[in-house]
Amino acid sequence: MSEWKTICKVEDIPMLGARRVRRAKGHEVAVFRNAENKVFALLDRCPHKGGPLSQGIVYGETVACPLHNWQIGLTDGCAQAPDVGCAQRFTVRIQDGEVALNAEELSTLALD
Repeated sequence: MSEWKTICKVEDIPMLGARRVRRAKGHEVAVFRNAENKVFALLDRCPHKGGPLSQGIVYGETVACPLHNWQIGLTDGCAQAPDVGCAQRFTVRIQDGEVALNAEELSTLALD
């Protein structure tokens, strides 16, 4: 059974924007909310040059990196062709309007 870390309420994430989550080790995680109130979580680093995805523009199920406009899928973290590379994705759970991330993933994934 997975343990979950409650991050915030869905409405605390800006519509078409993101909120950053600090971790004890590793880069921050960006938690995104799109126009349909779907919530996604990716490592806050573009696979291209490490740009802060949390500062990008969200549209549909994609975020545009603010540095070089790479289009990153929010469902899988992967850049859209012709670009290549993926940002680490984190599992999100919504329960009673609260956003939670998998605690084990937060402590073990993408620490370098």
